[in-house]
Amino acid sequence: MPTDHAPPEVPAKVVTPAAQRALDEAAERRRHAEEAKAAPPREINGREGPDPVRYGDWENKGLASDF
Repeated sequence: MPTDHAPPEVPAKVVTPAAQRALDEAAERRRHAEEAKAAPPREINGREGPDPVRYGDWENKGLASDF
């Protein structure tokens, strides 16, 4: 037996100024984390070529090993 009643409307949540500051700080931390992840630091005196951890191959003195 269907009814034509609409569900009661839920009032919008009220965000306190302290909660809004916390949300803004969290968004800023996420933005900084994304920037840090996007640009990895330059390695000084590191190996040439693709990153062995990313591609799964290690090469040392002409010998390659997979892990």
